[in-house]
This record gives sequence, C-alpha cells and structure tokens, in this order.
Amino acid sequence: MGAGHAHKLYRHGHSPVHALPPHCKLAAVLCFVVAVVSTPREAVWAFALYAVLLAGVAAVARIRPGFLLKRLVIEVPFVAFALLMPFVVPGEQTELFGVHLSVPGLWGAWNVLAKGTLGVAASVILASTTELRSLLLGLQRLRLPPLLVQIASFMIRYGDVITDELRRMSIARRSRGFEARGVRHWGALAKTAGALFIRSYERGERVHLAMVSRGYTGTMPVIDEVTASRTQWAHAAALPVLALVVCLLGWTV
Repeated sequence: MGAGHAHKLYRHGHSPVHALPPHCKLAAVLCFVVAVVSTPREAVWAFALYAVLLAGVAAVARIRPGFLLKRLVIEVPFVAFALLMPFVVPGEQTELFGVHLSVPGLWGAWNVLAKGTLGVAASVILASTTELRSLLLGLQRLRLPPLLVQIASFMIRYGDVITDELRRMSIARRSRGFEARGVRHWGALAKTAGALFIRSYERGERVHLAMVSRGYTGTMPVIDEVTASRTQWAHAAALPVLALVVCLLGWTV
C-alpha cells in the first residue's frame, strides 16, 4: 500500500516526529496513555501539563491546532456519556447554578473527559505523522501477533474497495429513481447490505485463492525492515518519560 493510499488523518511532512520509526512512536503513545490513565483524577494540574506536552509534540510535528481540534470530534459519544454522570451517579450532592449534581459524578465526568481527550489527541498526532503502512510495520516490529497484523492489513487495504463498491451500488439505485425517504425503504437498503456482504465475501475468497496460488502459507513476508537507533528511541521516550514524572508527582504532591 503506497503513499497514494495514505489515510485522511495523515499529513505529509518532514518534521522530527514524522522521521521517527513507527514502532518508536507506537510505544511512546502507549506509554503516554498508560501514564495519563494512571494519574489520579484529583491532580487537575497534571492533566494540564499533559496537554502542554501534547501541544509541544504537535508544534514540533507542525500540526495546526485547528486540525487537531476538528479530529477530537470523534470523542463526542464519550462527552455525552460524561455529561450524564453528574445526574445519574449516586452520592454526595452539590448545587451548581441551581441544579443539584452528584459530586462523585462530577469527578467521574472530569476523569472521562480529561483522560479520553488526551488519549484521543495523542492518537490523532500519531495518525497525523505516520502512514498506515508504516503503522503496520511498526506493529510487526513490536511483535504483535502476526495474525492480528494481517487482519488489520487486509481491513485497511480493502476498506476503500468495499466503500467504492457501496458507492457504485448507491449510484445504481439513484439512477433507477430510488431514494430512501422512510421506513418503507428499509427493505431495499437491507437487500443492498446483503448484496454488499455477499460481494465482499466472494471478493475475499478470490483474493485468498490468488494468495495461496502465489505461495501464501499463513504469514506475510517482511519486505521493509524497520529499525531504530538509540538516539531515535531516546527522542521517542521523551514524551512518556515526562508523562511518567508528572504521573508520579500527581500521586505524591
């Protein structure tokens, strides 16, 4: 999967963050998220420092704040869940603007919003500076189970193919005068979904037979060997190490 198949989140660049090997960035993001999740929710200042750290990484990667904020919209369902917590979680009550809210619910909402937002932001920065193909190579390098890496690889490779197939089916429906405008049209949409499933299944069988005929035995050959120097590991470790320091301070201060 070449550069022409880069995902929509990726932003081509030549920053130091872009240049880091993918497995270094994956390990750094994972350790950063673990540190954030491990921080006590009462240490509000710690989460502010985490946000500053991510803002610094985004600045080094030349990612615009507007782009990053737009991609955070993906966490809207979690925000909706968090906003309900002060009203449904039992416990001590407090009054805010004439509304009685649960104190444990408020802390829970803050916990979900703060940690969720930081985790999503770190993931967006990772995706914005790393191509999908490089992410898969990084997962291989980190010794993730090969079968999981292959499943993710095929899902990414053929996601656009299936989406394009659905688009053609939608165009065919509209060219015949069909417009889904109510419940009575759900049957036609269900048939479309069934046809798409059958076509996808048949395509998967053809792809598998083609792979077997070319010598596929359950493992994919490693074409590009991704390596990292000690300097690159040190640069990648800067974010999680600083996050770990903040986390420890959050428990002790």
